[in-house]
Amino acid sequence: MIFIRYENWRSYIRYYPVTCLLLAANIIMFLVLTVNGGSLNTDTLLKYGAIANFGPFEHEWWRLFTAMFLHMGFGHLFSNGFAILVFAPPLERLLGHWRYALLYLGSGIVGNLLSFGMYQQSGELHLSVGASGAVYGVYGAFLYIALLQRHLMDESSRKTLYSLLIVGVIFSLVAPKINWMAHFGGLVGGFFIYGLIIRVLKRR
Repeated sequence: MIFIRYENWRSYIRYYPVTCLLLAANIIMFLVLTVNGGSLNTDTLLKYGAIANFGPFEHEWWRLFTAMFLHMGFGHLFSNGFAILVFAPPLERLLGHWRYALLYLGSGIVGNLLSFGMYQQSGELHLSVGASGAVYGVYGAFLYIALLQRHLMDESSRKTLYSLLIVGVIFSLVAPKINWMAHFGGLVGGFFIYGLIIRVLKRR
């Protein structure tokens, strides 16, 4: 089962440095938000890089990146942080550090871009933050492995992944204030980015 963590903290940091940096960045930015108005404060979120489709903010494309490291409330941070901590490490070991970082960040940007485009077309005012698109990008990469590289994933891990995806899809569609397009965009982005990486950026 690749989704069970057996490492102690020292080994975890040595084996998964990019995962540790991503998790630390999310925690640090949450603390920054907390001491500068709160992670639920709209003005604070906009100041530090939330995605918005209104006012001057809609033309600031760097927000597609910065929003990945911001979260609304501790529960939001905890759910994404737990997924990064537990489910992402096997992908870092498989791809290598910089290719894994490329997939994570690329998936998050794809999810945010598709989400922004959808809300822009609808005309609905929208503000978005969170690492969910990138997390679903990791799931998308694992889905590629489960379907097309079955020798790299055991049966128990495949069942766990499918269960995660089923629950995630249902939750994304029924829970209020969930940016479901960022989730689906990240999932699709991760699936195709992974396929591109293993073909174009082959690991030695």
